[in-house]
Amino acid sequence: MNKLVVSGCKDWRRYERQEQYFHDNPPVTFSMDLDGTDRAIIKCLESDARMSLRSVAEEIGVSLGTVSNRLRRLESSGVVTGYTIRLDAEKAGWGLTVVVGLRIEKGRLLELQRRIAEDHRVLGVYDVTGDFDSMVVARAVDRGDLDDLSKTVLSLDGITRSVTHFVLNTVKEKSSSIPEH
Repeated sequence: MNKLVVSGCKDWRRYERQEQYFHDNPPVTFSMDLDGTDRAIIKCLESDARMSLRSVAEEIGVSLGTVSNRLRRLESSGVVTGYTIRLDAEKAGWGLTVVVGLRIEKGRLLELQRRIAEDHRVLGVYDVTGDFDSMVVARAVDRGDLDDLSKTVLSLDGITRSVTHFVLNTVKEKSSSIPEH
């Protein structure tokens, strides 16, 4: 295996571990070509997931059958994975949002990420490059709830370091969107 050379890096083992992970788990790159109609359907449903297919068809100027068939294809190909609502986190009772960087022992990344992802307070678990192996975005009701999250989830055996960042203000938060072409 070729060694990854990073100048000025003090922790070579960490980069070797990341290199091994990507070697063992190549990214799945399936991309579906989306045309203007697909994009228009997605944008309508992003703005209002409760919009009827008939309303979507009228909004974008195509037939109901076209919307129905396109949406079925987008769902079966995995582009559209579900329908949801947007909540105001504070009004729903979540007082704190945190972003946590984790360093994880070699060979334990996927196991620990899966365990962390099971907690209802965890919104996202990500593989990342840089100083950490994984980043976690989570919400807590209050400091006591965050303390519980930190002691039960974010300090599992195999996590060697965690750094918690409190979100002070949310400038933009969007679950996903399609790339502009």
